Amino acid sequence: MSDLLPEDPALAPIMTPRLRGRVEARHDAEEVFDALAADLMAQAVNCVGKTGEFHLALSGGKTPFPFYEKLMVDPRYRGMPWGQTHLWMVDERRIGFDDDLNNYKHIHEILVEHSGIKPEHVHPMPVEDASPDITYERTLREALGARGKGLERLDFVLLGMGDNGHTASLFPNTEVLKVRDRLVGLCEGPTVTPPPRITLTYPAINAARFVAVLVMGAAKGPMLKRVAAAKDDYLELPILGIEPIGGDLRWYLDRAACDAAR
Repeated sequence: MSDLLPEDPALAPIMTPRLRGRVEARHDAEEVFDALAADLMAQAVNCVGKTGEFHLALSGGKTPFPFYEKLMVDPRYRGMPWGQTHLWMVDERRIGFDDDLNNYKHIHEILVEHSGIKPEHVHPMPVEDASPDITYERTLREALGARGKGLERLDFVLLGMGDNGHTASLFPNTEVLKVRDRLVGLCEGPTVTPPPRITLTYPAINAARFVAVLVMGAAKGPMLKRVAAAKDDYLELPILGIEPIGGDLRWYLDRAACDAAR
């Protein structure tokens, strides 16, 4: 009888889908969060060193909220330069800040209240404005424009991916996907999970220095496989429209998502 023990499947190499950009795959959520946090902090420290500030756009949802909690409680990330960070929202539902579906409500409770970020550097989307996209775009352009020529872009954008291939609030077959002259838009229609949304557009996201896509869980595997095949266009799978211009695109995946994408 062999003395060798059966190989632990959790220790076997992770077979990653062939996605555009770089893929960082880890065994579980904690390892994925560690990889993402390390890259986020490195980018933040580098940007602050070069420009004096860091412009970060965050997504909401069940996947990233535990990551934000980790940033607040893990002592390894206390060096994050929150005092020089501007916090932006990737997207938001057009509902009040007291609604549990409001992304900023949770980000404020988890991160803003505990990070030491300056109140004037926090930029929630103005959901109650008559034209929130216009108001937010003006605020974003003013802040980025003040950085000086060649620096008018976000430094780090954190995205997710829905089971239908949407990212941010860029949903399949919606008009906002075709926008090329705006940084912020509105998204509504039959493919949009209600209520209507406010979202950064492709031009805003693809201009960023670093775009991170956080995708975890076996349920996301079939869509990852479809994205890797790239047989659809961005109107059907909006995540395919994420193509940073002069910036990095990096995917953060767990084993469960990778295994289900095979």
